[in-house]
Amino acid sequence: MLKVATWNINGLVRRLPLLLEWLRDAQPHVVALQETKVTDDAFPAQALADAGYASLCVGQKTWNGVALLSRAGDPVVVRRALPGDAADHQARYLEAAIAGVLYCCLYAPNGNPRPGPKFDDKIAWHERLTAHAAGLIDGGLPVVLLGDFNVVPTDFDRYCSRSYDDNALVQPESRAAHDRLMDQGWIDALRSRHPDEPMYTFWDYLRNRWPRDAGLRIDHVLLSPGLAHRLRDAQVDREVRGQHGASDHAPVWVRMTER
Repeated sequence: MLKVATWNINGLVRRLPLLLEWLRDAQPHVVALQETKVTDDAFPAQALADAGYASLCVGQKTWNGVALLSRAGDPVVVRRALPGDAADHQARYLEAAIAGVLYCCLYAPNGNPRPGPKFDDKIAWHERLTAHAAGLIDGGLPVVLLGDFNVVPTDFDRYCSRSYDDNALVQPESRAAHDRLMDQGWIDALRSRHPDEPMYTFWDYLRNRWPRDAGLRIDHVLLSPGLAHRLRDAQVDREVRGQHGASDHAPVWVRMTER
C-alpha cells in the first residue's frame, strides 16, 4: 500500500522537528510540502535523508517554497515551475516522477486582498494550472496533483461564519477556476472518501479558530482518472495542528494500492 501526503509546513526550518516526528510516526512514502520558506542551499536535505527520504525542492527566501520527499524511490524532476508565464519566478510548483507516478506539488497564490492585482494573479495562476493539468490528463499517465490550492471548493468545506465572506479563498471566481480543473476528471480523494464530513485542513492562528474547529478545506489531493481504482483511504492528521508550534495546516494523506 502506498501512502501519499501533502502538508503546508509554513516554515520548514522552524518546524523540522515536527516534520521529522510526523514522518517517523505516519510513515508516508511520498510527501509534498508547501511554504517551506527556505532557499535551496539551506534546505535540510541531509536531515531528511537521515530519516530515509530523498528530496527535491524549489526554494525562495522568506516566502513560498515547495518540496517533494520520497522513500519510494528517488524523485526525478520533470518541472520546477508552472508553465505559461516566463515572468513568474515564485517558488510555487514542482513536478517529479517517483516509481512510475507523476507527482505535482503546488502552492497556489492566496489572492488577498481582493479585488486587486493579487486576486487577479491568483485567478491567472489557476488558469495556467488548469491548462497544464489538461495536458497531464490527456497524456494518460498516473498523476497526483496535490498541495495547498488556496481554494475552498464549496460552503460545505468551511465553517459556518461570515468572517471569510470577502476572502479570496471562497470567491465565486476562485471556485469557478477550481471547478474548471475538476471538470477535466480529477478525483478529489478526500471528498470522495468523506462525502458527508467537512474535513478541514487549515485553521488560522487568529480568532481562536483551532480550539473552535473553525477551519477550511484548502489542501487537496487530486488523482488522475487512472488512479481512481487504487484509492483506499484518505484522511487529515488533525492532531498535528494541535501540537505546540504547529503549522496552521494539518497533513492530508491518501492510501493507494500499488496497482
